[in-house]
Amino acid sequence: MSRGHDSAGLQGRDAYARLVAEIGAGLLRPGDRLTETELAQRLGLSRTPVREAIRQLESDGLVTHLPRFGAVVRTLDLAEITELYEMRAVLEGTAAQFAARAAVEIELDDLEEINAAMLAATTPRERYEANRQFHWMLLNAARNRFLVKTVEAVQKTLLILGPSTLEESARSEEAFTEHTDLLAALRARDGSGAEAAMRSHIEAAHRARLRQMRETMAE
Repeated sequence: MSRGHDSAGLQGRDAYARLVAEIGAGLLRPGDRLTETELAQRLGLSRTPVREAIRQLESDGLVTHLPRFGAVVRTLDLAEITELYEMRAVLEGTAAQFAARAAVEIELDDLEEINAAMLAATTPRERYEANRQFHWMLLNAARNRFLVKTVEAVQKTLLILGPSTLEESARSEEAFTEHTDLLAALRARDGSGAEAAMRSHIEAAHRARLRQMRETMAE
C-alpha cells in the first residue's frame, strides 16, 4: 500500500474519531445534518476522509441517510433508549458476575481508586471519564472478549444521547454509592450479588437519563 493510501486511511480514522467525540459531547445532536464540505472545512481535511468517516458512522448506526436531505445524526426514540439500557443491564450485569469470579485483587483495588476519583472530581468531564474507566475496567476483568465487543456496540449507540447524566453532581454521588455496593459484592466473590448490584446501577442510570431528557425538552 502506498504512503498516500496510508495517509488517507489515517485521516479517515481521525475524522471518524473526532465526529464520534462530537456526538458524545452533544456538539453534534440528533437530527443535525452532516455535510461533507462543511465538515471537511471545519476539520481541516479533504472531503474523501470525511466521506469515509460518515460511511463508518452510518455502519455503526450513529448516522442515518435521509432521502433528498443527506446524512444526519440518528435520533433514538424512547423505546430504543429503553431497549439499549435493558441490554446494558443484561450485558454489564453478566460482566459483573464474571468479574466476581475472575478479577484479581489489584483490579478491585484500582476500581476502588477510580470510584473515589469520580466522587472527588470537580468537573462533569472528570466525572464522566472516571465512570467510563470504572465500567471498562470491570468489563475487562470479566475476561470475556465477546462480551466486551457486544458492550462496545451498545455503548457506541448510546453516544447519540449526548452528555453524560453525571453532569449532575447528585447523580455522581448516587453512582458512587452504587459502585460501592457493587465492589462489596465483588470483594465477597458473590457473583449473583454483583450482577444484581450492576443491574440496579444501570436501571438508576436509565431513570436519570429519562429525567435529563425531560428537563432538556422542558427548557
